[in-house]
Amino acid sequence: MLNRQEAIREVKENILPFWQGMADEENGGFYGEADFYGKPKKNADKGCILNSRILWTFSAAYRILGDNAYKACARRARDYLKTAFWDEQNGGLYWLVDHTGKALDTRKQFYNIAFGIYALSEHYQATEDKSSLELAMALFNVTEQYGLDTSAGGYIEACSREWHNIDDFRLSGKDLNSPKSMNTNLHVLEAYTNLARVSGDERVRKALEVLLHITLDKIVNHDWRFELFFDMDWHTLVKDISYGHDIEGSWLLYEAALVVGDGSLITRVNQTALAIAEVTYAAAIDHKNGGLFSGCDAAGHIHTKKEWWPQAEAVAGFYNAYELSGEQKYFDAADSTWNFIQNHFVDRTHGEWHNELNPDNTPDTSMPKAGFWKCPYHNARACLEIIQRMAE
Repeated sequence: MLNRQEAIREVKENILPFWQGMADEENGGFYGEADFYGKPKKNADKGCILNSRILWTFSAAYRILGDNAYKACARRARDYLKTAFWDEQNGGLYWLVDHTGKALDTRKQFYNIAFGIYALSEHYQATEDKSSLELAMALFNVTEQYGLDTSAGGYIEACSREWHNIDDFRLSGKDLNSPKSMNTNLHVLEAYTNLARVSGDERVRKALEVLLHITLDKIVNHDWRFELFFDMDWHTLVKDISYGHDIEGSWLLYEAALVVGDGSLITRVNQTALAIAEVTYAAAIDHKNGGLFSGCDAAGHIHTKKEWWPQAEAVAGFYNAYELSGEQKYFDAADSTWNFIQNHFVDRTHGEWHNELNPDNTPDTSMPKAGFWKCPYHNARACLEIIQRMAE
């Protein structure tokens, strides 16, 4: 059952120990990949997003749980971010380095930079290391200078290393090559929320407020779902649905509104968050096999496999809806998703969570336990959210 002690046990005994074991003692930072069984691939390339998410996770874990071993892991990730991924000449963060820390892909994805801001601001909050706040503010400045669309609002996807235009904006092969996306703007919102919270900087708070309005007006549609890909003028380009992002975004929007601090905006976002949660509750819960569907295509065909991260966000998102509304059904949805995770996603042999499940709820053994996109951020954060919220 979902409760504070279960969340503490999961994050302290299963998730965090796995990632502590991913430390690369030879080349610095953390290994870039581990196979299904948790065996590190020592020569795998290292993605900045994974490193930033490790930095955020151990910073937050240290702040909330107070173990100095977590502080040491956070410091390892922070130092590697600065030595391997930081572009000393042009500013910003590289996308990818090899296992020794040599830059392989130097393009500037604002999604990637957002996670740097999110992680560094969390490290500052946890440790009071002012150098991390300075780095986070430097990333905020280049995002505002090169990523902000001063005409139609919001943030573009990417630039070259030298901040010039590029032709391929995609985060991955699954994505549409569009100049703007929900995903990038949602995570800039997430990053600015944390940075505004810990820095008190009015420029950050104002940029967050503007982006929150953009999200409500351009990204959340009339069906209370997030549109996914856009042209520069916010015309939507696809009709696919990502239930994982919908439920994740519902609670991230509310966190942003609280930090902005405008009463009328908080009220509007409260209503929006609950509307998104209700639509997701009605459409995305798999009552037959358990868990949350990841999404569906434009024709309404549900994705047959279940991914780890939407399950984690369902726990946090539905619990947030329960807190906002007091409706028991949302707690029950968070609880049932937690139980599904415990029964099917948690790897009690090798640690961490499985990446994806087949339609029969068996794990896909071809998928990595850790990798460019498989990280400790969603699942550790869900646990940490429950630990804090249930304590309050």
